[in-house]
Amino acid sequence: MIADLASFLLIGAIVGFFAGLLGIGGGTIIVSSLALMFATRGYPPQYIMHMAVGTSLAAIIAGAYASFRAHDRHGAVDWPTVKATVPGIIVGVLAGAAIARFAGNAFLKYFFLTFLGVVIAQMVFGMRPRPSRELPGRAGLTALALVIGVSSSLFGGGAAAVGVPFLTWCNMSTHRAIGTVAAMGFPVAIAGTLGYAVSGWDVPGLPPWTLGFVYVPAFVGISITSMLLAPWGAKLAHRLKGATLRRIFAVFLLAIGAKIAVSV
Repeated sequence: MIADLASFLLIGAIVGFFAGLLGIGGGTIIVSSLALMFATRGYPPQYIMHMAVGTSLAAIIAGAYASFRAHDRHGAVDWPTVKATVPGIIVGVLAGAAIARFAGNAFLKYFFLTFLGVVIAQMVFGMRPRPSRELPGRAGLTALALVIGVSSSLFGGGAAAVGVPFLTWCNMSTHRAIGTVAAMGFPVAIAGTLGYAVSGWDVPGLPPWTLGFVYVPAFVGISITSMLLAPWGAKLAHRLKGATLRRIFAVFLLAIGAKIAVSV
């Protein structure tokens, strides 16, 4: 148990730093790491990805809060955009959690790996659409919010993979887009946690210390260090371009993704 706690604290430190630096929620790291840990501990194989995703959403609450607060202190959060997208995000997240309840482990695994591939490609090749237009109206932002909500709920995070490229395409600066999506990630995490806790509440055979599909020890351990490290990542984000760090991070994700493809 002590070794597990140390692992959760380390995961949280990495997640918090990159959440602040790149505006990510950290779902890529958390889901990957927890899925591998849960598989080695003999937890019910049909629910490994459900638990990894649900716990990831719970664990990024603290990091997302610390991240967007740090970006807001730099004036890098577009609050009108955040407020316009929150209702759609919540609806999308809850819909995704309901879908996950009846989806098989294989579906969640391959959905995650596909999304992971998109994130890696964005980081390695700098795949950002050219700024060519303004932000859409309420209908367009609602559609964006629904996509972010559903995908994040099935992926365990990942609002940045959709939100940051879209906002930069709409002529929002990269730093402001990162801060804005970090603020969007906070309601994603809260709604997703509630959705996975409820959808997994009556599932038999889950290990002790779970609330539905949320594994509490991992949630607590990751939250502690992610909240501490997120402000440092956000501070560094406003000093560096971060291209090299993004590529290093992408290689790290690629290695974990390959391991999941084989092991989970």
